[in-house]
Amino acid sequence: MTNKTICVVGHRNVELTYENLNKLKEFFEILIVKEEAKTFLFGSKSNFDSICHNVITELKLKYPYIRRKCYCCRSESCVLESEKQYWEKVYSNLYHKNINLYSVEEEVEYKNKWTSNKASYIERNFAMIDASDICVFYYDENYKPPLRKYSKKCIGYYQPKSGTALAYKYAKQINKIIYNVLNFLNLS
Repeated sequence: MTNKTICVVGHRNVELTYENLNKLKEFFEILIVKEEAKTFLFGSKSNFDSICHNVITELKLKYPYIRRKCYCCRSESCVLESEKQYWEKVYSNLYHKNINLYSVEEEVEYKNKWTSNKASYIERNFAMIDASDICVFYYDENYKPPLRKYSKKCIGYYQPKSGTALAYKYAKQINKIIYNVLNFLNLS
């Protein structure tokens, strides 16, 4: 079996209807069956990553050979599937509520994980794109991240660049196969 690798990159705030979640699941199932995708790469900063992780986790019940890998920035973490039950129990007891953790088969330590700074998620996304055969995006070219202060003491604001826009441009520049589910799901 061919081991195609799919990376998932999207905006932080994404909401999908039940109908669109089903379309997304069908889309990923096509990638698994027709494109022979076996490995899925996730970051951990966006709703889109979490939504796709949940979809792939559900599809893993039907296709147990697929693998989920997480590229975490230095301030983020995930838990290995083999340790999930233990850590969910620990955190559930600690917080006195049921805690569900983001689990994967492998956490990847990409080259600049410990040396990149404020925009580490951009370098993380580039590393995921470099390691993939196909890129699945939720990219809206009209999306603008919220304004940010220049510093804690400054009263001025600036418009930050969208990390997803930078990743999309990079994937196009290096000629990756790109699927933008925003268009596929007719959400634009």
